[in-house]
Amino acid sequence: MEQIKALNALESFVALSKAATSPRAAAELVTRATSAPNTFVFAELLQTPQIQALANSPEHASHLALLRIFSYGTYASYKSDATLPALNDAQEQKLRKLSLLTLARDCKELSYHQLQKSLALDSTRLVEGVVISCIYDGLLHATLDPQQQVVHVTSISPLRDVEPGAVPDMITALDEWAARCSSTIADIESQITSIRSVAAQRSKDAAAANDKLEKLMAEVRDTDPLRSDQVNTQALARRGLNKRAILESDPVDHQDKMDLDDPLYLDEQSKRASKRKM
Repeated sequence: MEQIKALNALESFVALSKAATSPRAAAELVTRATSAPNTFVFAELLQTPQIQALANSPEHASHLALLRIFSYGTYASYKSDATLPALNDAQEQKLRKLSLLTLARDCKELSYHQLQKSLALDSTRLVEGVVISCIYDGLLHATLDPQQQVVHVTSISPLRDVEPGAVPDMITALDEWAARCSSTIADIESQITSIRSVAAQRSKDAAAANDKLEKLMAEVRDTDPLRSDQVNTQALARRGLNKRAILESDPVDHQDKMDLDDPLYLDEQSKRASKRKM
């Protein structure tokens, strides 16, 4: 989103570069482009023939070098070159913001002291001001920790141009990352295969044990019917069907049990007991 916004802001300066036929006009265009509030990428303007022609002008060649600093350099690299033109307030503030993006790209926790030194600021309050300005501009997502004097960076917008000669290093880094991803995927697939193999073996062992148990029970039934009945009784007991439950479930036995409580039956039993005593 911010990158599209920055590219759109640069389009007007790219169009104006076609009319900058003199080195002076091209140098003034560089100053205007780097001072504009929403321009943060400059590669397209840097590649135009009129801007590249500044290299042939001893008086204005420094503006070409300055545009390169804004494209992929830092505030520290600007301060190290005394031949570069002076910056106005807007340029100075923007270059500090761009430098913060570069620092945040390489490190997610930036100390106030480090930023104060890299951005050539006089106080930590000014450091916080630059960070807050970048956050409001959508250049990065970060939180300030004044107590610990640290800036915690969550993410940054892709608003820095690629420095010439950096592409091979980027390709190397991407190749290393791809190799690590391939190795990780291979390890995961190996673990999945191992887990499936163990699960299949467990299922096979369980099936074999069940078959063995069924064969043993069949042999018991064939060789010893009585023991087979005991085995069946034990199996019923495991299911909660003991002898009492079986008897209570039999209508005939239930009727016999009720007859024992009949009054005539009890009287007959009492008379028999009296005769035995005599």
